[in-house]
Amino acid sequence: MSEAPTKLVGIVLVSHSAAVAESVADLARGLTGGGPTAPVAPAGGTADGGLGTSAELVCAAAAAVDRGAGVAVLMDLGSAVLTVKALLAEGDELPGNTRLIDAPFVEGAVAAVVTASAGADLAAVEAAATEAYTYRKE
Repeated sequence: MSEAPTKLVGIVLVSHSAAVAESVADLARGLTGGGPTAPVAPAGGTADGGLGTSAELVCAAAAAVDRGAGVAVLMDLGSAVLTVKALLAEGDELPGNTRLIDAPFVEGAVAAVVTASAGADLAAVEAAATEAYTYRKE
């Protein structure tokens, strides 16, 4: 019997809405099937509670979920992507092994959290999340 991994990839969910980010985080955590759950942090809205994207909230969320195995960041809309790209370009605002994940927000978040919770590395978490683009609903 193998032991649970001690370092899990952290997941940050960046949305223009705090409620959306929190709800998607709750959904993804709820679908992990029990056992250890990868650290997940929503970073939604602005610091004053409005709609938008806050670099400060993204940085705080990334720091909160960083366990040394990498941080996967999924975003909902354009300016959230631009915010994360700018933070990554600065190079010192986010944990060293932070990766922007180009994936559908809800389906990608679920795939990322489930995969990370199983102990997969950052590359596997990214692959699972991006594969969500191929999910068919018919």
